[in-house]
Amino acid sequence: MSAVKINHIAIHVSSLARSRKFYEDVLGLTAVEEPFKDGLHAWYDIGGGATVHLIEELDLKPPQEISKTNHLCFSMEDMDAFIRNLNEKNCSFENWAGDRGKIHIRPDGIRQIFFRDPDNYWIEVNDDF
Repeated sequence: MSAVKINHIAIHVSSLARSRKFYEDVLGLTAVEEPFKDGLHAWYDIGGGATVHLIEELDLKPPQEISKTNHLCFSMEDMDAFIRNLNEKNCSFENWAGDRGKIHIRPDGIRQIFFRDPDNYWIEVNDDF
């Protein structure tokens, strides 16, 4: 088999404007040029040549995921600064058990938190940078 790498992650959103604000202001992702230029897509660099694609699909409602097991994870170089930003934006987070405002520490010492985006998708942020 040939080598494999991740190219992109697509996220179905109900409001591109609302989701852009969240992914840029809360997560700090940097937008990159997207080829569609139809006002329904936004692309963000996530390193290693991979991107996150936000796609507003007008005819479909985004699924309402409730399981924290299905999540998108980002690693932050400065998790403390990231948590301060969450608090400034009144974006609540929790540990794996669901304790609000608490940080989960994995057995290997990596810290992780969980919160939801505007469409209720779970996002993990950890310090395994």
